[in-house]
Amino acid sequence: MDSALKTIEQFAPDVVPSLMIPLAERTLLAPTVSVAEMVPYAAPETINDAPDWLLGYFLWRDVKVPLLSFEILCGETQPELQAKSRIAVFNNTGVSPDLPFVAVPTQGIPKLVRVSEEDISMMEDRSCRTFERMHVTLSGEEVLIPDVSALEQVYLDWQNGYVGQS
Repeated sequence: MDSALKTIEQFAPDVVPSLMIPLAERTLLAPTVSVAEMVPYAAPETINDAPDWLLGYFLWRDVKVPLLSFEILCGETQPELQAKSRIAVFNNTGVSPDLPFVAVPTQGIPKLVRVSEEDISMMEDRSCRTFERMHVTLSGEEVLIPDVSALEQVYLDWQNGYVGQS
């Protein structure tokens, strides 16, 4: 067992390429492998009777991708989108093969960072809401690791008619 653990540790990256994705009141931190692409903001196709957090669908690479407001899901208001706004398209985390991507609008262009263990620390005094996986500091700046699986699940629950976030 020890040799298997040593083998895993041997291949664990020392540095994780990540994106700092600006939102209105916070910055998300996500490994680059979790983000399929950052694209210019385009108004989504609205959905009748959708909850306010579901902004609509947008067509990306011939796939209809649900656009979710991270801010509304966290109990805040949707910020006004600006010319520099983008859409972060997140890869599927495995919640359902029927949902290959989910996306959130951003308030600007993300910044590529290389995260090492020395640069990041967990903020243990901060509690997480449903769509927040962890609050951390990265080189002294407070950032938030989103729970992309929870984003996928809330959309799937809505799509399947379950009562939940509205």
